[in-house]
Amino acid sequence: MCDLGPFLADNPNFPPIAIAVSGGGDSLCLAWLARTWRVNILALVVNHGIRTESTQEAFWTIARLREMNIPSRLLTLTNLHNGPSLAARARYARYAILTRACREEGCIDLLLGHQADDQAETAYMREISGSGSNGLAAMGYISIMSDIRIIRPLLDVSRQALRNTLKKVGLNWIDDPSNKNQHAQRVRIRYTLRKLNLRDYYWKLAMHAGELRSYQAKTSAKTLAQTVSVLPFGWAQLGKDLPEPYILTSLIRGISGSSYPPPINAVAQLYTSQREATLWGTRLVLWQKKWYLIREQAAIEHSISAYSCAIWDNRFKLILPSTNLEKISISACGFGLPRYLRKGWPALFCATLPALWHNGQRVAVPHLDLAEPKWKNISILFHPPIPLTGETLYADTQQQSHCC
Repeated sequence: MCDLGPFLADNPNFPPIAIAVSGGGDSLCLAWLARTWRVNILALVVNHGIRTESTQEAFWTIARLREMNIPSRLLTLTNLHNGPSLAARARYARYAILTRACREEGCIDLLLGHQADDQAETAYMREISGSGSNGLAAMGYISIMSDIRIIRPLLDVSRQALRNTLKKVGLNWIDDPSNKNQHAQRVRIRYTLRKLNLRDYYWKLAMHAGELRSYQAKTSAKTLAQTVSVLPFGWAQLGKDLPEPYILTSLIRGISGSSYPPPINAVAQLYTSQREATLWGTRLVLWQKKWYLIREQAAIEHSISAYSCAIWDNRFKLILPSTNLEKISISACGFGLPRYLRKGWPALFCATLPALWHNGQRVAVPHLDLAEPKWKNISILFHPPIPLTGETLYADTQQQSHCC
């Protein structure tokens, strides 16, 4: 765990480290291991409500955590229903409610129980989908989000080793029947890897690809610091020459507000063409002999109600000084601002800025210091969901040799 830090002191005066615990063998073993590591932890138990047993299993898990002297909090999802893409929808909802709980508790670290078998399965899925080397890297030990770190300390430990540990200390776990349903792609892949004895091969493939991705992230951060200016308007000034595709990929993800990068092949084509174009919700523009990456206006989120800490377009956080302001909304500035109000910036750029609207009238564009008196103290911060320098870090190879 020291290699995955730094962590806050193990002190009740500081926020705890959060752990996502489902009651399955992986997450329950992670909770037990974390309890031997430190005292100030908090288990977050999500009740999906998809199966009739979900509520009972969640309460069983909380009771088991109490026996382990681990405080817990139950998080209940109420909007999941059976239907198409259930696994993807459940995963998105689970991450959303976990990260929201972390913010409410002040937790900056969230531990997840993904292990070596999960890593191998993910790498295989990425290979058959043609995701390229970055996709083969699968999951990283650390994923840095906008305000929390997601940490997966068990990526070099097999599923069987975790269950053997639980047996040794006399702890039972819940076996989710959906993990045996071969209608699910991941379950079919799990059986395929086991049958062909390819688990270790794909695990090693993922970890080596991860080392390359980690190296690229560090190189990208250095290059970005030297050559690129990320502006608070939500734009990036790239300079006279476009950055290499793997750096441009990170920038496109951040400026678009996406949690996932664009296809590297499409970015490579964009880089090779050296022409203005749109990709992945962004627009590449050449202005005053410099390249800029801005938001594609057609892809911008529509109007939402404005409230403090609201996230608009998945990129901007609204800071309101009071909750008693008249009803306002936040949406794109759009066209129509005179040049002298745009501070020399092109109308195309300013059209993508966040603005506040009241009764159909634009009342503030904070990034341009434009506001009627009552809206003067409102701030809007550029807040992409994932840092522009790359989100995934890997430990040293020497520490990745315990999978078997």
